[in-house]
Amino acid sequence: MNIEIHVDDQAEDLNISITCRQLTPDVEKILATLRMMDHQLTAKKDDEIHFLDIAQIVYIESVDRKCFIYTRDEVYESDFRLYELEQQLEEYGFFRVSKSFLIHLKSIRTLKADINRRIRITMTGGEQIIASRQYAEELKKRLGVK
Repeated sequence: MNIEIHVDDQAEDLNISITCRQLTPDVEKILATLRMMDHQLTAKKDDEIHFLDIAQIVYIESVDRKCFIYTRDEVYESDFRLYELEQQLEEYGFFRVSKSFLIHLKSIRTLKADINRRIRITMTGGEQIIASRQYAEELKKRLGVK
């Protein structure tokens, strides 16, 4: 891979150009990362690539090394790993609540104390997700609750 950066003080907008022999998974990942900077995430469903606004995402689940993105109405698959999505989405109000779940804090409807210092989270669509005790205290701190 060869990366060239040209700084032009006359440029009015950022222009990114990618030249490749074919559209590989690595190139798709680069494109997905760039889209995320524009508050969009690329995801797959039915052999199509969809562009999701980050605000649409309710939560993300990792199952058998695959990440699934849940919106209110649809489920999509991502090529990113959960830790990569966590790093990229943290500044947009997403928080890791267990080994398998990354939630959008704005999509929380209710919290309820559960056994062993865990927290039962009900999302806007009614889905229930358990925050493990490892993440529970930080979640409460982020939400400003005791």
